[in-house]
Amino acid sequence: QVQLVESGGGLVQAGGSLRLSCAASGRIFSRYDMGWYRQAPGKQRELVAALTSGGSTNYPDSVKGRFTISRDNAKNTVYLQMNSLKLEDTAVYYCAAGRLPTSVLYWGRGTQVTVSS
Repeated sequence: QVQLVESGGGLVQAGGSLRLSCAASGRIFSRYDMGWYRQAPGKQRELVAALTSGGSTNYPDSVKGRFTISRDNAKNTVYLQMNSLKLEDTAVYYCAAGRLPTSVLYWGRGTQVTVSS
């Protein structure tokens, strides 16, 4: 069973930065794609960054150029660096593993990111 534990969320002013971390139990990066999703109140959960097992990355236009996903294989940790944060980035951010975006096999519990004006 894979466990994913997020950390690093919090309150930040618009224009600021945050780095989220996702610690995975075991060495899963070679088996699964990793990703970060977010869900704002009243909205569907959306994928904001994906990192394939082969090392390719993918971002929607809404965060492209501002968010960067990366991983540290030695630490079994995936990161999401978020820069130039906007009010609309406020959401609960979830770490995910699987065959993204079509099949998420494992979810973390989420970490809240709140961007204030």
